[in-house]
Amino acid sequence: MTDPDANADLAVLVRSIPDHPRPGILFRDLSTLLLDGWGFRTAIDRLIATLDAGRVDLIAGIEARGFIVASALSYALTKGKIMLRKSGKLPGEAVGIDYALEYGTDRIEMHVDAVRPGTRVLLVDDLIATGGTALAGVSLLRGQGAVVEEARFLVDLPALGGADRLAAQGVACRSLLAFPGH
Repeated sequence: MTDPDANADLAVLVRSIPDHPRPGILFRDLSTLLLDGWGFRTAIDRLIATLDAGRVDLIAGIEARGFIVASALSYALTKGKIMLRKSGKLPGEAVGIDYALEYGTDRIEMHVDAVRPGTRVLLVDDLIATGGTALAGVSLLRGQGAVVEEARFLVDLPALGGADRLAAQGVACRSLLAFPGH
């Protein structure tokens, strides 16, 4: 859940771009939050405050903007980071999962030796919309024996239902910001 007023100081740092990438879409651009040193640090500090670091062994970031958030959390919490990458980007042996997009399919992969059975992994991305990529990340990690019970995002677009889809799979989601629409 997200308290819409709790992070109003951060919400003003997110730029909204109408009709991107196509007409009717209001794109929430987090690059403006990342450009603001205070804003980015505050966002990471506030995400950390939502966690019990003792219940996390590794942090998995979803390519590409999720890497930024996951790296900052990993550094601050002294936890290792798993990269969930697009197909063919990882050197060495990888395992992956295909998932559906609005217009086609995509694939994310991770190294086969990134987790051991029972490893507690926090899934992280910049934004949750429909939840397709996040659900693929959960399936990929769980398929390798990881325990994935929590996810963190800077932004949630609740009208698109992604956080609810993750919750239905037993993954508790927390986001700092929520914006209406899509």
